[in-house]
Amino acid sequence: MAHPPQIKIPATYMRGGTSKGVFFRLQDLPESAQVPGAARDALLMRVIGSPDPYGKQIDGMGGATSSTSKTVIIARSSKPDHDVDYLFGQVSIDQAFVDWSGNCGNLSAAVGPFAISAGLVDPSRIPRDGVAIVRIWQANIGKTIIGHVPMTDGAVQETGDFELDGVTFPAAEVQLEFMDPAAEEEGGGGSMFPTGNLVDDLEVPGLGTLKATMINAGIPTIFIEAEAIGYQGTELQDAINSDEKALAMFETIRAHGALRMGLIRQLDEIATRQHTPKVAFVAKPAGYVASSGKRIAAGDVDLLVRAMSMGKLHHAMMGTAAVAIGTAAAIPGTLVNLAAGGGAREAVRFGHPSGTLRVGAEAREHGGEWTVTKAIMSRSARVLMEGWVRVPRVEIE
Repeated sequence: MAHPPQIKIPATYMRGGTSKGVFFRLQDLPESAQVPGAARDALLMRVIGSPDPYGKQIDGMGGATSSTSKTVIIARSSKPDHDVDYLFGQVSIDQAFVDWSGNCGNLSAAVGPFAISAGLVDPSRIPRDGVAIVRIWQANIGKTIIGHVPMTDGAVQETGDFELDGVTFPAAEVQLEFMDPAAEEEGGGGSMFPTGNLVDDLEVPGLGTLKATMINAGIPTIFIEAEAIGYQGTELQDAINSDEKALAMFETIRAHGALRMGLIRQLDEIATRQHTPKVAFVAKPAGYVASSGKRIAAGDVDLLVRAMSMGKLHHAMMGTAAVAIGTAAAIPGTLVNLAAGGGAREAVRFGHPSGTLRVGAEAREHGGEWTVTKAIMSRSARVLMEGWVRVPRVEIE
């Protein structure tokens, strides 16, 4: 029996922040995958190696974690005053679907560098030396991200001395501005707080009533207090990811929070929405030893945050969740703000399993409604490999 050969597609494998994924130019995808639909999803799943009942993604580019099962599609922007359109697909590891419901804040740092190198940004807007400003339209959530990309001798500068906890080696700093990060479509008819409250009583079967701050900023996120669920906020991955009861508890919290936020209409819909919302638990500052062995003192941070991503405790912090943290911290009365000591603030440094991260946000209150004009944080990005990915033709048609 004759078998058709694999097809090859131009692609770049990049690290952005504490994530990595496969980047494509829209124009390089097979024609059937240049539009949303089953053909595109099938292609991206096969590239990454999903669905994989073994949970390893051995037969693909994925790394079998939420941070490494990612795909990105970039095109010249169709929006005025933007350079590129950025579409992010979170590929399920063991199930046959791609979640398009949110952004990846970490990979956002790699969008500008990729777009410049791929010839998708007008050369007149790129300095030979200095910083290129790349205006990114985040198509999943309909938001603008401004990337500040360092340039040297006409090329993207990737090497540098900027250190990011959760990334082993230093690199060049890429500053990101997430403009007007509060959601406008999902949950609450456009409100940053879809329930209308800074803190809600969330009924969760088996746990009772939990205090929760549910916010749509960066990515829909449900914040709860560590103490309320038996944690200290200093936990590392093994303490939670090896505990099946804990993982089930977090998924139950996520499902009931998503229902309250208006992200799903019934609880069983949560099974096909792995990427959003996120669940995070917060605590007041305390010392701990990060996963790298680095000692974090209580005085090094304003609060502690641990976040779940695709059913597991994240090894560091999702970039979009960091935007949610910075936004919530800037608004007096949220659980995040209270854990950080309360009061008004324009920036916060929080402790996560790999170390610390600083994120800023500009929040304003008008007529009883809170708005955030932008959230700011720094990441880094680097090309890991470039060339072509290959996939069996018959499996994507």
